[in-house]
Amino acid sequence: MEVCGGCRSSVTQDGEPLSHKSSGKAAGAEDAIAVSKRRLVLVFDGGSRGNPGPAYGSYAFLWPGRAPEVYRLRFGRLTNNEAEYDTLIAALEALLARLERAGVDSQHVILEIRGDSKLVINQLNGVWKVRNERMRCRWQRIRELLQRFGRVVLSHRPREYSVAVLGH
Repeated sequence: MEVCGGCRSSVTQDGEPLSHKSSGKAAGAEDAIAVSKRRLVLVFDGGSRGNPGPAYGSYAFLWPGRAPEVYRLRFGRLTNNEAEYDTLIAALEALLARLERAGVDSQHVILEIRGDSKLVINQLNGVWKVRNERMRCRWQRIRELLQRFGRVVLSHRPREYSVAVLGH
């Protein structure tokens, strides 16, 4: 995960989708090609045990016509807001790498990002200012990643939605 020097955190990511949330078959090149003509939904959530404390995150790709493909992340010691941002960064980097491997131009993808963090969604939508420097570099990294997509819609969803999709 690339983040500016002052806010780099270590992350480990489980390499496979969680079996209880996936159709058992990971979305491959055919799904990436299909999504190049459609909307792809990305759901994310991050948190920490303590604030700051051991941090974690989850994200899901909702490929058209497939069950949610959920990934879990573990971070070092972060605040809840840092974990939210770092989860979204990891998800965007993973999605871009996957599209690239499949030969899909991300500029043809309409990406809808759904999260339960009002802070992250409102800061990325420009509704709220980014005042904290540790958040600012994460915000900047996400803005850079989002520019690689054709169109991006960021929407806030209630916590219950994230729990239903991500399983926590």
